[in-house]
Amino acid sequence: MAKYLVIVESPAKVKTIKKFLGANYEVMASNGHVRDLPKSQLGIDVEHDFEPKYITIRGKGDLLANLRKEVKKAEKIYLATDPDREGEAISWHLMNALKLEGKKVYRIAFNEITKNAVKESLKNAGEIDMDLVNAQQARRCLDRMVGYRISPLLWAKVKRGLSAGRVQSVALRIICDREDEIGAFIPEEYWTLEAAFDIQGEKKPLTARYYGTAEGKAEIRDRRQLDGIVASLAGCGFAVTEVKKGERIKKAPLPFTTSTLQQEASKVLNYSTQKTMRLAQQLYEGVDIKGQGTIGLITYLRTDSTRVSEEAEHMAKEYIDKCYGASYAAAAAGEKKKGQKIQDAHEAIRPTHLELDPAQMKAQLPRDLFRLYQLIWRRFVASRMAPAKYETTSVKIGGGGQIFTVSASKVLFDGFMCVYTQDEEGEEESGGALTNALDENSVLSLRQLEPKQHFTQPPAHYTEASLVRALEELGIGRPSTYAPTITTILARRYVVKENRNLYVTELGEVVNKMMKEAFPVIVDVNFTANMETLLDSVEDGEVEWKSIIANFYPDLDEAVKNAQSQLEQVEIADEVSDEACELCGRQMVIKYGPHGKFLACPGFPECRNTKPYFEKTGVSCPKCGREIVIKKTKKGRKYYGCIGNPECDFMVWQRPVKEKCPQCGGVLLEKGSKLMCANGDCGYIGEKEKTNTENSKK
Repeated sequence: MAKYLVIVESPAKVKTIKKFLGANYEVMASNGHVRDLPKSQLGIDVEHDFEPKYITIRGKGDLLANLRKEVKKAEKIYLATDPDREGEAISWHLMNALKLEGKKVYRIAFNEITKNAVKESLKNAGEIDMDLVNAQQARRCLDRMVGYRISPLLWAKVKRGLSAGRVQSVALRIICDREDEIGAFIPEEYWTLEAAFDIQGEKKPLTARYYGTAEGKAEIRDRRQLDGIVASLAGCGFAVTEVKKGERIKKAPLPFTTSTLQQEASKVLNYSTQKTMRLAQQLYEGVDIKGQGTIGLITYLRTDSTRVSEEAEHMAKEYIDKCYGASYAAAAAGEKKKGQKIQDAHEAIRPTHLELDPAQMKAQLPRDLFRLYQLIWRRFVASRMAPAKYETTSVKIGGGGQIFTVSASKVLFDGFMCVYTQDEEGEEESGGALTNALDENSVLSLRQLEPKQHFTQPPAHYTEASLVRALEELGIGRPSTYAPTITTILARRYVVKENRNLYVTELGEVVNKMMKEAFPVIVDVNFTANMETLLDSVEDGEVEWKSIIANFYPDLDEAVKNAQSQLEQVEIADEVSDEACELCGRQMVIKYGPHGKFLACPGFPECRNTKPYFEKTGVSCPKCGREIVIKKTKKGRKYYGCIGNPECDFMVWQRPVKEKCPQCGGVLLEKGSKLMCANGDCGYIGEKEKTNTENSKK
């Protein structure tokens, strides 16, 4: 009969760990949390030292009963929940729910599910770290307070089923702020000038780009400036004025953290953050491998450290020496990230068995799982390899007082790039190998000039990958929070995803505006980042966790009460439209539904007529003369289109105005304080007329 009981979080780990430990050990799973704050109430006693009221999660009664039976039989109990704050808190909840006080209870944690790691954890068994537990309790209580005090206000103001959150509301604000930047962006004109030169003795021409003059680099801002440069080049001779050769080093990338894995999986594999974490969890917990049983293939997936254990360093060096040669092994370990607190308890994400390379695993894993494993495997091996070396050549060509440049690079030693390359590796620039034939005596003749007009581009819309990077850089949330935060704002329809880009919906704009007006502190990026720092201080044992709650709650309570009184003074009446109901003749009203506004008959329930609501712009369609209205894509992104769609396909993303373009007669669009022609070939940009209100403010 088993003498020892090991309790893990996930049932998927049970089989793997049982295989490592043998008959003396019984391994059971808690299936995640067993206790939590009640769903029906705040669950925090604000009158008595903010004591949380934990209850058994519904449906966990039978599971706890089975665990109690095994606890009675066991000589020792090992709590082997995940090695992070949440895992520590789950172990503490198990201690209380199973009444383990007075028994031989030990806390064990392992960063990878391998035989060595599990056995080693048993040798180094310790106690539950209450600083970690308290950091998690503080986070849970803060999130509960924000969610349960503010969400009802959103229900009253907008509609039921909405939610606010300490991290999700800040993430929404970040996306909304970017949308505002894009909306207000005014494109600026600039030109590039390329020259094709014939080289004596060479068949292919050499293409070089305009650089400037002897005084330095110069930008070509408009056509007039371009014409002046072209005129100065007419009939003049060209010569190579400088040839520079050099060497450049490209360092190997660092191994993955949770954030960088999510970003790279999004860019390379087009995986959502949620999908990446789900697949990584499977790789960590264990996959059935032919002839070897269930094996954990990667280390713990929630980490912000790039540290690698000495054992893994040694394993990687041996593997690289054997498979690629000693010259490919890195001389020293990669650098760690700097500038923010790194919770260095965990290693970076890496494969647990390097010998299980992607070639072997392709037939063993489902396609999606294999692609993620291959990405992690290659990134880790590359991180332990030598840098790549390039020979660089840079050439300057002069004539007519103007300078053109061309550069190229050639790989001397591929280093880590024999295993792992990234999208941005576009090393070779125009010119290529032709630059090798050039020296300062080369004779050149101008074949042709190719000017191109460009306009500066607005900031890019956030993607899941770039939002994760922004949250990490701003210090908002932790590795375990990125995926659920993005999943929540998508599920609430505050944001939609189209072609990887995240767009704010009308609903998201309304919620963000309300949060900024009523709860500016909650959605303040710096405040949220400082709160993460305080939680780190709790983990380090420097700050008492309830003091954070006690300092936070009064301000939140006051803000909620102020917002409630303001809401009570506002009558949220249905806006009457100018459209009559076809069924009963009443004037239809504008309602708010899960997907935005719609028209409904005020005679409900006698008359149940509804139809789509389109806000009119007062601008006529340039194609058919009918009204241009505000519409939304299937995923909720706002645009301006003809009400006659699908017969008329006119649409634009920016709001059109009544005035016509003075240059081509086309549609003018609002861009912040400017008006832009919708016709890209026209390029007209003018000032928007100030309204009487704007003038009176001045």
